Amino acid sequence: MNFLISEVLNLAPGESCSGDTGSKLEILRNEKIDKPIIFIGAGTCGLGAGADKILEVTRAYLSEKNIDTEIIETGCVGLCSSEPLMDVQLPGKNRISFEKVTSDLAEEILSAVFSGNPIPENNVLGQYSAGGNEEWDGIGYIAEHPFFKPQKRLVLKNCGIRNPISIEEYIAAGGYRSYLKGLRSYSPGDICDKVEKSGLRGRGGGGFSTGRKWKFAFNVESDQKYLVCNADEGDPGAFMDRAIIEGDPHRLIEGMAIAAYAIGATKSYVYIRAEYPLALKRLEIALEQAREYGLLGKNIFDSGVDFEIKVKMGAGAFVCGEETALIHSIEGKRGMPRPRPPFPATEGLFGKPTIINNVETLANIPSIIEKGEEWFASIGTETSKGTKVFALSGKISLTGLVEIPMGTTVREVIYDIAGGIRGGKKFKAVQIGGPSGGCITEQNLDIPIDYDSLIEVGAMMGSGGMVVMDEDTCMVDVAKFFMDFIQRESCGKCIPCREGTRRMLEILEDITHKPVNGSSHHALRRFKGVTQLEKLGKVIKETSLCGLGQTAPNPVLSTLKWFRDEYEEHIFERECRAGVCTELRTFTIDVDKCTGCTVCAKKCPTGAIIGARKTPHFIVDDNCISCGTCVQVCKFDAITVN
Repeated sequence: MNFLISEVLNLAPGESCSGDTGSKLEILRNEKIDKPIIFIGAGTCGLGAGADKILEVTRAYLSEKNIDTEIIETGCVGLCSSEPLMDVQLPGKNRISFEKVTSDLAEEILSAVFSGNPIPENNVLGQYSAGGNEEWDGIGYIAEHPFFKPQKRLVLKNCGIRNPISIEEYIAAGGYRSYLKGLRSYSPGDICDKVEKSGLRGRGGGGFSTGRKWKFAFNVESDQKYLVCNADEGDPGAFMDRAIIEGDPHRLIEGMAIAAYAIGATKSYVYIRAEYPLALKRLEIALEQAREYGLLGKNIFDSGVDFEIKVKMGAGAFVCGEETALIHSIEGKRGMPRPRPPFPATEGLFGKPTIINNVETLANIPSIIEKGEEWFASIGTETSKGTKVFALSGKISLTGLVEIPMGTTVREVIYDIAGGIRGGKKFKAVQIGGPSGGCITEQNLDIPIDYDSLIEVGAMMGSGGMVVMDEDTCMVDVAKFFMDFIQRESCGKCIPCREGTRRMLEILEDITHKPVNGSSHHALRRFKGVTQLEKLGKVIKETSLCGLGQTAPNPVLSTLKWFRDEYEEHIFERECRAGVCTELRTFTIDVDKCTGCTVCAKKCPTGAIIGARKTPHFIVDDNCISCGTCVQVCKFDAITVN
């Protein structure tokens, strides 16, 4: 082990470094550097936006110019809509960040920075302040950027800033000291008490008290206990766990180590989906580094505590986000839930007491041990403490990850942090909580974001997906999307979820399609659709086996509650005001423009277009399936869509 890092880890609680050791730590934290450093946001979102090309161009430029520079691939800083991001730090100068970097712009930036020429101003995101370095004139600070200023970054504080696969940098910034402080200064029961008093609630959806949950397992006598990190993250629009692991895997490992010590577990699993290859790679590297430094393994730092972490890849089944289904998957069985009780805390993995927490929950633990339970409890609302990470997506100006104090309003997130609705469109709703959540409408924009307030308006915190919709969104189509997802992902074990969601999806498909010609039965199903949806939803919620099934109807019931008029338009007027439900479109032929070329009639798959050659044609509505082929093939713009 690096002697300097060993010295840091062995400091007494509250003791700080000074003198030569402090200076060396500043170098490890990149506060004082002796050669330039290029930071490139190479998380999944950055790579998807072209960061790999920026890396290639940067390496080629530095090689050609023979410049001795270090390149660090960071995780996502959160502002995904500005990817690719490239930061440059010169000795004695603040780190400066550039957004939406292209290959050409990367060369221009590097050339300007290393030659002393004026830097490109249009793509400057801001500068970081650290270590008393010289600031860049006329450039604002990242912390003052509208996207970052309202945030309080605890879980995300290292993401996009530090090297995710450098354990030395993590330790130099204070990492793993909370873990060793826990081992040396507190008993397992003390840590359970601290976490309970902090008010931390599970960030994976249910919002149960984390400390109380730990105590259930702590109080059970067993020769073996397990800790499981649920990194399955199957909600559409959610990518918080992935970004945390890609950007700061050591923080997760430290949180897991503290949690395992608190409940008496010596073995742990990270259950992560195989669709996260970059997160898997960085997690494996971080785990190996932790083993090399004696932070995992036997008799950790002479404490008598043993702890090991294994990675278990999942196949991407949504139901494996449910605790008992996840346990079955780790055991090598089919991922299906079982009735509770017994709860996993008393009888879980391999029949032993098991605590399951998600990534964000565990990533909060080091800060609680470091700064105290009172400090954490001072953030947030009376019943929801700390911060919450949300994945912002949809029709907003700035998309990405945000971490806000509990109690922040939905309006503040959408308009102050995310920059409002894209293109000046009108806000319609925001879906919170993924397939298990519900909609927040304009009349509820000012509610505080906490567990209880969201439930009161028919939504839920969930894992933290937040999909914003504008006036061009069809809420019936949104409900159909989530119900289709739930129906396909249902494990099929219990009838209410398996058959009930299928029936709800059939009703939604019926009311977003034209009635079949001559089918009175089909028309009747449309007219009774809303009533049946509500009844089915209630039955599914009350009788499904697991939490996922019990919350499956939420998106439909929520949209029915707030947007019933759109459902009625689809059913009675056969109209979709947003124009999204293409099967409800009607097509007409302008007889003044139609030349009777017959191309549309020949291409129509159902023979719905009639007319003689060189005379105006007509569309038989009952036969039209609204496919739009006629519009595509008409050369005279004679067909209009309503």
